[in-house]
Amino acid sequence: MNARPTFRFAPSPNGELHIGHALSALTGWTWAQRFGGRFLLRIEDIDVARARPHFVNQIFSDLAWLGIRWEEPVLHQSAHFDHYRSSARRLQQLGLLYPCFATRREILDVASRHRDHPVDPDGAPLYPGLHRNLAADEVVRRMRAGQPHAWRIDMEKALAAVFAATGGRAITYCALDARGAPRTEVARPERWGDAIIVRKDVPGSYHLSVVTDDAMQGITHVTRGSDLEAATCLHRLLQVLLGLPAPLYHHHRLLRDEAGRKLSKSEGAISLSKLRQRGMTRADILSVIGPIEVPEPHRRPA
Repeated sequence: MNARPTFRFAPSPNGELHIGHALSALTGWTWAQRFGGRFLLRIEDIDVARARPHFVNQIFSDLAWLGIRWEEPVLHQSAHFDHYRSSARRLQQLGLLYPCFATRREILDVASRHRDHPVDPDGAPLYPGLHRNLAADEVVRRMRAGQPHAWRIDMEKALAAVFAATGGRAITYCALDARGAPRTEVARPERWGDAIIVRKDVPGSYHLSVVTDDAMQGITHVTRGSDLEAATCLHRLLQVLLGLPAPLYHHHRLLRDEAGRKLSKSEGAISLSKLRQRGMTRADILSVIGPIEVPEPHRRPA
């Protein structure tokens, strides 16, 4: 890990930034400024089908308007697919990934037949193991036929591997509260079931690319919304399996609409660019966001 605190903001260019993004970006940037750290910008454009160059340019414009500065060069995930392939290959060599040819519809159909089918922390049905034990010759036949497939982690095997490597110790991570006080959290990656680690269309997934990039960039502190706290459990599992360092995590509060829903692109949150066009100033945005959670002056992130 770097001796100097290193923070990052990592938006996806599949839409414009909204005020919730502003809170997240300002939190990381403010923490970095307060403690003399580095602040990096990462463009998470692994979803090449949805990423758009004009959204990238708008991200740069919005962040600069907010007064945020970042180090160059900016990392674009689409230029680092080989790194994600390498990470996936290591997990495959450990025997922890298996190919899955199931479609989303097939998974939903199986889940719908069971009244109490479990869901993951995002509310999606847990994978019911349709192809977990597919015969080797069947796997070869489907691959030779060019059938699209993702690679899932065998959660049971992965947890067993960690158990053996750590002597039965639980997977933990260090979480920092709004004042910078650390606490140890136990990770529960089993809540995600056999999560997708390599997507059908690109050589990675959000989870795999994030842990690979954080290690590659020397990220020491991850500041992101509390809606991603559950994802940290899966990320810690991957970090342990891949032998990657563990950043410190701060999961900040979320901004919500009048109905109590998290502000998001999918819920039609008004973009920063539109708010700017309506005449809102940086001061107005800061007023709406409210106080940024920053550690006390005497407390430096570990």
